[in-house]
Amino acid sequence: MKVAMGQFAVSREWQENATLCLTLMQRAAAGGADLLVLPEGVLARDITDPDLVLKAAQPLDGPFVSQLLAASQHNALTTMMSVHVPAAEQKALNVLIAIRNGKIIAAYEKLHLYDAFAMQESQRVNPGHVIPPLVEVAGLKVGLMTCYDVRFPELARRLVLDGADLLVLPAAWVKGPLKEMHWELLNRARALENTCYVVAVGECGPRNIGNSLVVDPLGVVIANAAESPTLMFADIDPDRIAYARRVLPVLENRRFARPELN
Repeated sequence: MKVAMGQFAVSREWQENATLCLTLMQRAAAGGADLLVLPEGVLARDITDPDLVLKAAQPLDGPFVSQLLAASQHNALTTMMSVHVPAAEQKALNVLIAIRNGKIIAAYEKLHLYDAFAMQESQRVNPGHVIPPLVEVAGLKVGLMTCYDVRFPELARRLVLDGADLLVLPAAWVKGPLKEMHWELLNRARALENTCYVVAVGECGPRNIGNSLVVDPLGVVIANAAESPTLMFADIDPDRIAYARRVLPVLENRRFARPELN
């Protein structure tokens, strides 16, 4: 599998973000990618207006996603990102979607909301209540996580025990003391402890770190972006997964049951 990572700073205008997503989809397809991963919350963002995620939220059949679906009809590329969707109690849902061939083939409502480091995502977003599905891409099974989910090893382990070869993590990782270290450490740990690939794509810009990366099943960072907008490619090797699970059979050696959602 060839994966592309589209790192950018999200604008407050959804039309601008839609145009950029379409451009990245075109470039990823032209580069031979099977999978394109974009950041978290790509519909609209403004660090001076936290309520924009509510004011700009659109249903999945709204104009933002509809444009991307129309474009996805013309190639076999699978694209993943998260968008904010209107929900109950005047809040939104943070929904990671996978689109291909003009359809939404999977949708995952973020389980773990970012109520940490003096921020409170739950003020504007309702949590999901369902373990995300696996998505098959180029013969491999992909598990879905979003940003803060990476701090909870139970979700990654559950997805891998369900059959995931690769974990995808759209994110908007906020800058702060040690936050870049946390980002790399957590993604490398999730890959190594589960002997799977992790593709983590972060928003860049004034608030977030960027630093998108791909980690292989033995915890090696094989691709890494800096803090600027970029489109980066990496190869996902099934033989590397098989090798890692042969020499480091942690999934077979584990003594704990499969994690379940409360």
